[in-house]
Amino acid sequence: MAKRYHSYSDLPRSLPLFPLSGVVLLPRGHLPLNVFEPRYLEMVDHALAGDRLIGMIQPSENEASGNEKSVLKPRLAQVGCAGKIVSFQETEDNRYLISLSGVCRFRLSGEMQATTPWRAGLADFAPFAGDLAQTHEEEFPRKRLLEALKTYLTSRDMQADWDSVLTAPAEALINALAMMCPFDPVEKQALLEAQTFQDRASTLMALLEMGGEGGPSTLN
Repeated sequence: MAKRYHSYSDLPRSLPLFPLSGVVLLPRGHLPLNVFEPRYLEMVDHALAGDRLIGMIQPSENEASGNEKSVLKPRLAQVGCAGKIVSFQETEDNRYLISLSGVCRFRLSGEMQATTPWRAGLADFAPFAGDLAQTHEEEFPRKRLLEALKTYLTSRDMQADWDSVLTAPAEALINALAMMCPFDPVEKQALLEAQTFQDRASTLMALLEMGGEGGPSTLN
């Protein structure tokens, strides 16, 4: 039976870490991943044998400092999100196609001594305990969001499934757009770290509106 997490104290103290730049997972969001590097294939095996949790986290912006050590082990952002493997498929060419469901964000309080090919971190879930609470449909300016999204996509010659956009519940829509839109890593991190749903919705709309004006959408 799948384990349910009712409190942040139910979550493990440590997590295997999957650093990916420009990729964030949000609570109750769904993230498909194509895993092919041997160390991460081994990491998925490890997770599947246990609680099926993986910590998605971005490398920090300063990862490319030019020396070999930093390239192999870049500095990490301070906030990530634990995701649970909810689907798994192994391909004939030895890749794993997995899907993660976001459980709860965490603050990275340190890294464990490396005894595996992948990195593992000490996760503090307490600052984001609200991620585990029962969600309720929240109001937000959907019309403004739709107008900003249409302009943003048009400026980039991108398409959307408008039937899904128009009918999606508020949190599912905001999370999906925050995760899928091609914002830069700093912007993705801002969306991840937004404390409340309303904060995230406001940040997303600001990014879409700035990005739809013809220039890059930047948060400094």
